[in-house]
Amino acid sequence: MKVYSANEIRNIAVLGHSGCGKTTLMEAALNAVKVTSRMGRVEDGNTVSDYDPDEIKRQVSISMSFIPVEWTGSKINFMDTPGYFDFTGEVHEALSVADAALILVSAKSGAEVGTEIAWDNTNTGNIPSVFFINNMDDEHADFNKVAADLKERFGSSVVPFQYPFKENGKLAGYVDILTSKAYKYAGGPCDIPADISGAVEEAKAAIIEAVAETDEELMEKFFGDEPLTDEEITLGVANGIKEKYITPVICGVATNGTGVTAMLDMLVGKLPPASVLRPTIEVTDTKSKELITLKCEDGETLVAFVFKTIADPYVGRLSIFRVFSGVVRRDTPLYNVKRDLMEKAGHLYVMRGKEQIEVDEIKAGDIGAIAKLSGTSTQDTLALKTAPVLVKDIIFPSSLLSMAVFPKGKGDEDKMSTAFVKILEEDKTIKFEINRDTKQAVVSGIGDNQLDVMVNRLKNRYKIDVELVTPLVPYREMIKGKVQVQGKHVKQSGGRGQYGVVVMDFEPSGDLNSAYVFEEKVFGGSVPKQYFPAVEKGIQESVLAGPVAAYPVVGIKAILVDGKYHDVDSSEMAFKLATCNAFKEGFLKAKPTILEPIAKVSITVPEDYTGDIMGDMSKRRGRILGTEIVGKKQTISAEAPMAEMQKYAIELRSMTQGRGSFTMEFERYDEAPGEVQAKVIEARKKELEAMREKE
Repeated sequence: MKVYSANEIRNIAVLGHSGCGKTTLMEAALNAVKVTSRMGRVEDGNTVSDYDPDEIKRQVSISMSFIPVEWTGSKINFMDTPGYFDFTGEVHEALSVADAALILVSAKSGAEVGTEIAWDNTNTGNIPSVFFINNMDDEHADFNKVAADLKERFGSSVVPFQYPFKENGKLAGYVDILTSKAYKYAGGPCDIPADISGAVEEAKAAIIEAVAETDEELMEKFFGDEPLTDEEITLGVANGIKEKYITPVICGVATNGTGVTAMLDMLVGKLPPASVLRPTIEVTDTKSKELITLKCEDGETLVAFVFKTIADPYVGRLSIFRVFSGVVRRDTPLYNVKRDLMEKAGHLYVMRGKEQIEVDEIKAGDIGAIAKLSGTSTQDTLALKTAPVLVKDIIFPSSLLSMAVFPKGKGDEDKMSTAFVKILEEDKTIKFEINRDTKQAVVSGIGDNQLDVMVNRLKNRYKIDVELVTPLVPYREMIKGKVQVQGKHVKQSGGRGQYGVVVMDFEPSGDLNSAYVFEEKVFGGSVPKQYFPAVEKGIQESVLAGPVAAYPVVGIKAILVDGKYHDVDSSEMAFKLATCNAFKEGFLKAKPTILEPIAKVSITVPEDYTGDIMGDMSKRRGRILGTEIVGKKQTISAEAPMAEMQKYAIELRSMTQGRGSFTMEFERYDEAPGEVQAKVIEARKKELEAMREKE
């Protein structure tokens, strides 16, 4: 494959609702440029993009795939992304390096939730977009209706650049609105059908108006009824797309390749290249800690950003990167700035699906891959040791669906942890940790389908069978009352005995952030000072598992006020055990209670869903704190018990058809209602019995 420069490259993220035809369109593009002799089908599992066994089995994209296409002296790096919500991390990776987005919309379904999310994501990254209305051969396809809907939803920047027409009820061709020329898909140039000429003129006027809005001088000419020149229109379109004043709408049929060459012509002819759409990048100079700007040029200092990692079964780990400035050449010494590590480029590749095409260099603006970098991971910056800079990290969505994960095989815990290291390299939206409170291994992701794919990969790639279960809630125990009790540990069995007696006050400390406060107020030496540490040791051990349901104890104050000892039989162990006995008796007498963790929740949904969300929060024992309008959406602030929020990632998606999002973080502990406490204690009893049986 030829090596291209930034003024010949377009890096395009392919986005859209699941099932809208993104992968099929990539097949059509490869077929149009003669890379493939026939188009693969998602249903047959033989597409270039979806080569992973899980993708073939599920018939949906799971990972981003790279489809470079060479067309009329230019290169388009398509990044085919999953449409399914669970795999949105792949979309964020693609958009971190994309110059533009191609958003597919079904002519049958129109704009869907995935279309809205794609648009929102491009707006967040300020990335220009092009809409491709697919399935135009469907008998119910209505280009005007879908284009009007896109304009209504996403604003006046949305303007058709093509206008399709039919012959004998079937899709036959299109009009290039800017040039006012008509073409038949199965033929060549033709006359504009009379029945659409008015609509074409109207669409062209909309483009001219959008172009005029990109420049004050053009606006003056427009309002003065002075025609814009072809050069002004061409330049205005390029600037308008770059600044998101213009969002072109084009159309075609991915399944048979209709309109695909016209799409490639439009992307190369109307969409500015990488050198224009992303001419500079702002990076942090690690020496001065200041932000500096580098140009997307071969002659600049080298900056490459690793935005994805692939675990290839044959060549090992593949680091996918975009060169933002400079050139990466074969055997170039690379400095991993984030990890303070020198790497060697070795073999350089351009990826096409699972195929690795070896090249000698990757220039500024292009995307490439390096195999077997020893310590480099996703989000690392590769630069020169003499000019260390850092590219800003990708902001991934929160992973809020958590499940406890257990290996089914005995002794597989270490193997599972090792496998997760590799899985986490590939997917940055999967998190893995050992919960400090419950001691469970917990894996978190965006949704249940993503976690299901992860389980399959553990089994198929790493030969580890695992089980996912709802994780334990880290409840706490505390007391609300004050009590004084005596604790004894007295044993006489011949020879030296065990003798320790303590009298202790237990009361709330008022601090739920610490387990206990220990004080001694012993007078007259009833308990010698040498045993005070043993008494505190008894408290330390007792608070690890409270007497009510074996949950950790918080907020208790223990005061040693009196006791007895024996010159011969007393020992540290005796006083520790006496304290444990006193703790258990005193805790149960001092109005014990169960505390539950409360989360602070922020839910963002379209306004239509606000009532349903607030009602649902009430059912979860939540408390609404307030609402705020953010753009076209409503953000609801609330507090809710974490036990009621464990599957909220799935349930919110269901309630809002995928339009809602939320964040959640631990806020504090509160006393659980009595009926909740009874259920918690009963469930905990069964849980502990099951654990004892396993032992």
